[in-house]
Amino acid sequence: MIDAVRGWLDSMAAPEPLVVETSGSTGRPKRVQLSRAAMTASANATHARLGGPGQWLLPLPASYVAGLQVVVRSLLAGHEPVVLDDHASFADAAAATTAAGHRYTSLVPTQLHRLIEDSASVEALAGLDAVLLGGGPIDPALRSTAEGHGIRVVATYGSSETAGGCVYDGVPLDGVEVAIDERQRIRIGGPTLFDGYLDEPELTAETLVDGWFITSDVGRLTEGRLEVLGRVDDVVITGGVNVPAPAVARRLRAHPDVAGVEVVGVADAEWGHRVVACVVGALARDAARDWVAEALPRSWAPRQVVTLEAIPLLGNGKVDRMQLARLAEEEG
Repeated sequence: MIDAVRGWLDSMAAPEPLVVETSGSTGRPKRVQLSRAAMTASANATHARLGGPGQWLLPLPASYVAGLQVVVRSLLAGHEPVVLDDHASFADAAAATTAAGHRYTSLVPTQLHRLIEDSASVEALAGLDAVLLGGGPIDPALRSTAEGHGIRVVATYGSSETAGGCVYDGVPLDGVEVAIDERQRIRIGGPTLFDGYLDEPELTAETLVDGWFITSDVGRLTEGRLEVLGRVDDVVITGGVNVPAPAVARRLRAHPDVAGVEVVGVADAEWGHRVVACVVGALARDAARDWVAEALPRSWAPRQVVTLEAIPLLGNGKVDRMQLARLAEEEG
């Protein structure tokens, strides 16, 4: 894979776009076409924001955009990326990033959560110049713990359609434009945008409008800093009430008996849809409802709790929300 990307970057003629599948975490994966210009614009803007080019450690599948960008950034900087799977541990992989200059990696929250439980990994992470963290909501407690160990965490927001993360800690990368439309939907413009979806011209026309990528996320801008509030389809309409699932999940994560949680909506004969909390931990339904109702409207409280040993993940480390919905339906 690395040699193929190297050849694509070095091609004298303008190469065909790379085709990258989206994660498919909330539905059918889409095939995103990414030009060399978009990928290199993103990589160069990342290095400019972080402090300069460097060697990258690859702990993510290179078939997804986050992992692919790690490869591209490292190669553009003139360094071979270090692949985690080629080493016995994260600490060993980090020790193999021996190039002069900066050293970076990119993780999803689940990976960071597991790594900071190991002292050798913590030391390795703290020795890197930056750790990009994206692919889903970031628990403030997780970030605080990591930073307390001296790890420089940079929260990223973006997607396959934007050639990876394009907003770092709420601030767009150089050249990237962010706007909020009348429905609070986030729009992104600039040189990192994709060329369209392969063989799906109608979907492309709906999503790429007048030079803007219309995301599936809602957010707000405060003094130029973006706050992502959740996905459009993360709003569960139950009994006529709009319930923002990310807000319920954030509240439940603060419960002392919860090690992990995701909130989804599933079809319900009585309510239209019901709010379901998928919980790692010993939290019963009534306790969950009372906990949510202490801080949020009681109508937002989950009507079902599914207890799990672990949150199911896709191959790229993102939460498998389709699997969570199936589990909720089976237990409902």
